[in-house]
Amino acid sequence: MIVPVPDHIIPLDNILPEEPLLMMGAGPVPLPARVAAANSIVINHLGDTMATVVQQIKRMSAYVFQTESQHILGVAGPGSAAMEMAVVNLVVPDSRVLSICNGFFSTRLAQMAERVGAEVTYLQVAEPEVVDIEQVAAYLDEVDPQVVTIVQGETSNTVFNRNLPAVCALAKARGAMVIVDAVCTLSTLPLEMDSWGVDAVITGGQKGLASIPGVSLIAFSECAWDFIEARQDQLRHWCLDAKLADQFWYKNSYHYTAPVSGLLALHEALRLICIETLEQRFARHSRHSAALQAGVEALGLSLYVAPEARLNSVVGICVPEGITGPAILKQMSERYRVEISGSFGPKIVRIGQMGEQCRSHHLFRTLHALGSSIKTLGGVVDVPAGVAQLEMVLEVELQIRGQFT
Repeated sequence: MIVPVPDHIIPLDNILPEEPLLMMGAGPVPLPARVAAANSIVINHLGDTMATVVQQIKRMSAYVFQTESQHILGVAGPGSAAMEMAVVNLVVPDSRVLSICNGFFSTRLAQMAERVGAEVTYLQVAEPEVVDIEQVAAYLDEVDPQVVTIVQGETSNTVFNRNLPAVCALAKARGAMVIVDAVCTLSTLPLEMDSWGVDAVITGGQKGLASIPGVSLIAFSECAWDFIEARQDQLRHWCLDAKLADQFWYKNSYHYTAPVSGLLALHEALRLICIETLEQRFARHSRHSAALQAGVEALGLSLYVAPEARLNSVVGICVPEGITGPAILKQMSERYRVEISGSFGPKIVRIGQMGEQCRSHHLFRTLHALGSSIKTLGGVVDVPAGVAQLEMVLEVELQIRGQFT
């Protein structure tokens, strides 16, 4: 029997909203025009043009990762695929892994290490807090791990592990390799791979880099690469085998068909970062997130995480009593065409501050949509006060820095 052509095939024009949504959640983010245009191009994945693109991506990525490593690889997959590539290449069966877990994605790293067959110790951190350095030292002494995993910015609950450099120093002093998830923080917050002693940094395209979902980056240190080269066992993962990926990224050889359109988009996203410079990009993210946070509090709402542990890249906002997060999201999406993110557990909604999200016109539209939606749902908020505070903070930053973008 031949399966018949399905009925009721709907064209995209009838599925997508008439007006595109402003993507202000925890990713993906709005695409710059040049990135979107690059993503529409298809070229030969093994030709000379692609080889030039790959070389440029590696050079620009080294700047963004702040590394001199010669082991930067692209991954045809989400940030989680890059995360898994780091784990399967650096964690061997029966090895000891210490996973610092203070949310959903840091726990995912631990679960990946368990699937490889490692003996994983969870250092559970109470939400929404950052890990205590003395506790890390005690666990390192007790576990004596070969690998430590940690997330720089825990997207799920908007916690910023600002003591990451100290964690890396403690781990390296004990001979452990460090895997860092920087999916939502790379290019939005400082991360210095070489000087901090990080052995693997992973990121996705769709957040801080302001590129498309599904194409990711990973950088291995020389120490990590020596470990990978010395492994005698055969990885069970073929696509995620770093030595096989190295054939394409450094030896102009075939691994699998590269996501050429996505790599072209990534090239343009990285180029825009290099033009802006990391210093200017960090400053832009800092001032826009500070303005958004001030505006949210002026509305009369509370931020979920205390300032000392708060992530700027994704801001968590407590949902008022008597209202649900999904109701806020629905109202904002349907009425104001602004989309933010829900929760992985806590009663919060989350607004992204990554890449193209950090533009003043996006902030005004998002804050107004948030406040008006909560007011419509019966919450008590002061929308004019929130918008006025947002404008005031941005104006102060304008006077200090001499720019308003």
